[in-house]
Amino acid sequence: MTANLKQRFSPKQRLVLREAVMNQDWRIMVNYGAIRSGKTYVDNFIFFIELYHAAQIAKAHNIAKPLYILAGASSKSIETNVLTEIFNTFGIEFHFDKHNSFQYKFRNLPAINVIQIFTQSIAGLKSARGFTATGAYVNEAALANEEVFHEIVNRCSITGSRVVCDTNPDVPTHWLKTDYIDKAGKVKQIIANHFVLEDNTHLANDYLDSIKATTPSGMFYDRAIRGLWVAGEGLVYQDFDKSKNVITHDKFTEMTKDDRLTYYAGVDWGYEHKGVIVVLADDSQGNTYLIEEHTRKHKDIEYWVKVAKDIQQRYGFTIPMYCDSARPEYVQRFQDENFQAMNAYKIRLTGVEMVASRIKSRHFLVLEDVVKDKQSKFLDELYQYIWDEKSGEPVKLNDDVMDATRYAIATRQWLLEHKEDDDIVEQSQLLADKGLIDYPDDVFWE
Repeated sequence: MTANLKQRFSPKQRLVLREAVMNQDWRIMVNYGAIRSGKTYVDNFIFFIELYHAAQIAKAHNIAKPLYILAGASSKSIETNVLTEIFNTFGIEFHFDKHNSFQYKFRNLPAINVIQIFTQSIAGLKSARGFTATGAYVNEAALANEEVFHEIVNRCSITGSRVVCDTNPDVPTHWLKTDYIDKAGKVKQIIANHFVLEDNTHLANDYLDSIKATTPSGMFYDRAIRGLWVAGEGLVYQDFDKSKNVITHDKFTEMTKDDRLTYYAGVDWGYEHKGVIVVLADDSQGNTYLIEEHTRKHKDIEYWVKVAKDIQQRYGFTIPMYCDSARPEYVQRFQDENFQAMNAYKIRLTGVEMVASRIKSRHFLVLEDVVKDKQSKFLDELYQYIWDEKSGEPVKLNDDVMDATRYAIATRQWLLEHKEDDDIVEQSQLLADKGLIDYPDDVFWE
């Protein structure tokens, strides 16, 4: 083992590389575990090992144009996680044809044709059918549609072909865990390697401390830091501490007296169940304040228009309102009333994590005036907001204020991270185009 190898790879990564090269029996390798633990980095190296292995298979079987599958949740995830990282590590830039495929050539071996397959929806099944592959690399395997993943494995039917994949954990009943990871060691053709955050020995200690301190407790921590396949248990926002996350109005005034706040609102429509509009404010220090909550049952759209107009009068006519997309006619009514209304980001678990992270780091602060209001349901809902252990998501019951708050925080954060246009209507269309709006007809992000 050379000094260069020790410098480049962590002990865990070297173990995985050794297993990939020395073990001749495996057919499927799953490298899973914590975020930033080095899974994808080592898999990108294994990708080239496997391309060489595939070229050898092609030569042995006299295959003139061998195919190899590079798969990921979407074209963006393949570009970000694999292709860009390969360029940054090796300086290799691939040249794509009109089908988004590329070739890689080793000396004295057939050129490998690498085809891309997007796995996040069943639409990827069409591009995974009708050919035989010499191997596959599947990035973010737990995000793959089960049928698409199985089809990719089935395509790799030439003797000696192999599938390598990496993933972050999901629920313990996920098919990738039950059908593959749990069988590792029992079926010699399957290898599974578990990574924890500390396996990445190249991370600085202050980064490790920071990410541990800000990752929400419970399921999020167990998955992101410990790399465990766990479902949520108990309260969703278990890091919420009333003595630390609720502040007086005087404290709010003191904290923000020299700051210019950014105001925005979250809207969850209701009638038989509660309708909600919450108003939040962000300061320049990374704090988010819940400064108003309007929660009522049996109120029609005319009532909510009045509430929104009152909010607009106090916080400015350009205050954005991130709305539940389940009632598009209500969103349209708000837009007709000249509110800056748009459909909210509704990928639920991601949004919950955004809120939970702020709660744990004490950057989500609720004004005492809000929770003392007799009409407020914020604390009632928060202390009843629990995980559904079967679905791995929060129980969909008595969660209207939780939803409105999540819509506001998650949409604002998503837009700040993907600021592709300043026009709010086009921003809303951008969310719709990417399938990030959970319409009743189940639009998915592909």
